[in-house]
Amino acid sequence: MFRILSNEQVAPDVHRLWIEAPHVIRRRQPGQFVIIRVDDEGERIPLTIADVDPARQAIALVVQGVGKSTKQLNALPHGAAVADVAGPLGRPTHIEPGSHVCAIGGGIGTAVVYPIAAGVKRAGGHVTAILGGRSRSLVLLEPEMRAVSDRVVITTDDGSYGRAGLVTDALRDLLAEGVRIDEVVAVGPLPMMRAVCDVTRDTGLKTTVSLNPIMVDGTGMCGGCRVVVGGAPKFVCVDGPEFDGHQVDFADLAARMRAYRTEEQVATVRWDEQCASQEQRRREDSFWAV
Repeated sequence: MFRILSNEQVAPDVHRLWIEAPHVIRRRQPGQFVIIRVDDEGERIPLTIADVDPARQAIALVVQGVGKSTKQLNALPHGAAVADVAGPLGRPTHIEPGSHVCAIGGGIGTAVVYPIAAGVKRAGGHVTAILGGRSRSLVLLEPEMRAVSDRVVITTDDGSYGRAGLVTDALRDLLAEGVRIDEVVAVGPLPMMRAVCDVTRDTGLKTTVSLNPIMVDGTGMCGGCRVVVGGAPKFVCVDGPEFDGHQVDFADLAARMRAYRTEEQVATVRWDEQCASQEQRRREDSFWAV
């Protein structure tokens, strides 16, 4: 069992959990992830290691509650524990010392680009960050990104914070300025990553994306996380999670991500109903206790 040291809500439906995992922090590098199970019957959830705290022997996970398993994880209080934390998994990010990296995070994707940006700064590089969200409340980890970036541009779809528009708009403007960039690292929803790759493809600017498809065992044996990169099958858990974005078949990946949507929706509805029933009983017990 792995104890939860803190659970903080950082945005609507998004929590940052610090979990004791000494075996992970000893070997973790930027870009790697863990697979979590809340309990012995739980679904395996792949989550990027957003940060580490050597003093507490803990890792930070930023979790968006979109389905039954992630909602269940976010509901766990300080002092509770999860059954499994397997990792670190995946290939670490290749960081070229002294390079200029444009780190683009869309929503929860910022939790993935943050440790990469921090690694670039530790290697003496230059970081330009573009952070996007549908609205101000969904722009994540801004203070953390500012601490490791030389320049930060904020975009929101509704214009409630930063500049109105998409991260691709900010990227186009940056390239139009003639800023020398060695690599773009983009992480977020699939349409966002695909759009970033469309912007950089014609110029040949190296563009790396981090993928998080359906995953089961994390060892490459089950084949659940198969993606097509450069026309060849790859497994995200052992070949990734980072790939050349210009080579990723985003259409195939999107189709695979929809494979279990019905089952996920059913499980989420049941979880929400269970939580509502428990809350109703709690209120009734509280009423009669008075």
